Amino acid sequence: MLKIGVLGAGHLGKIHINCIKQIQEYDLVGFYDPMEETARQVEAEMNVKCFDSIDSLIDAVDVVDIVTPTVRHFECASKALQKRKHVFIEKPIVATPDEANALKKLADEAGVKVQVGHVERFNPAFIAAEPFIGEPLFIEAHRLAQFNPRGTDVPVVLDLMVHDLDILLTIVKSPVAHISASGVSVVSPTPDIANVRIEFENGTVANLTASRLSMKYMRKTRIFQKDAYISVDFLDKKAEIFRIHDEVDESNPFSTTLVLADGSEKQITFEMPEIHPINAIKTELESFYGAIVHNTTPTVSIDDGINVLKLAYSILDAVNDSIAKVKK
Repeated sequence: MLKIGVLGAGHLGKIHINCIKQIQEYDLVGFYDPMEETARQVEAEMNVKCFDSIDSLIDAVDVVDIVTPTVRHFECASKALQKRKHVFIEKPIVATPDEANALKKLADEAGVKVQVGHVERFNPAFIAAEPFIGEPLFIEAHRLAQFNPRGTDVPVVLDLMVHDLDILLTIVKSPVAHISASGVSVVSPTPDIANVRIEFENGTVANLTASRLSMKYMRKTRIFQKDAYISVDFLDKKAEIFRIHDEVDESNPFSTTLVLADGSEKQITFEMPEIHPINAIKTELESFYGAIVHNTTPTVSIDDGINVLKLAYSILDAVNDSIAKVKK
């Protein structure tokens, strides 16, 4: 059993606390939150000890779960790593690429495990669809949310789009060749809406849109490849697979036959892979426990988190360039 403590007891922090209480392999020692009123309320409601400082919590545990605002990620994680504690850190990993590089150095020196909370990797819809994903040619992702002041301390690219960037870098095994992007700041000092086109060296193209000013919620990714079209609904936990076959099987009731201009036929089959309901946050925390005790690389490693952050900043640079051109 590993002793674990949580830094941050806001909305997401309370979800983490509740999930950890359900994982038998962890001993939840307590939490720390700088907002005294919030801390006392959570302590009473969730029956979990509230520590009086970051350092006192870190000293009492083997694993530190960081669920603070992004701007405090580096401060908290660096303290934990300097004391050689394993670190689970919410996305985005830290606030800037410079902080990410410094954190990587500390983690290497500490020789401990670090996992980043890109939770969509553990979304049951993505888990069901991933085996069907081969070599994508075109990817389209929409992540739309209604306005919520929580998260507006960072641009929408770091707040929402990072989820899709992590999925993108997971399924496309090629360096980025070119980025073009645009964005708009509506109610926040940083962009609230952003769109990016990413071209990879292997020819794959991705078009991603993120907005925190939508009238409805949407978290959907569509993947087109030579032999299939794959739709993943991260919000409703659904996956749809359309596959193209050169040979026609008339006995398949879930198929459509297309006659091409040259007279040849292709068959399109449809299936919805079985979705096994899971609590994705609980599952990612369980997977981190496994990485620690079995000495394996975490599912979402520190390098994964850093690569996503650096891509996000390249997108932000492109967004800011497009905004500057409009203002001229």
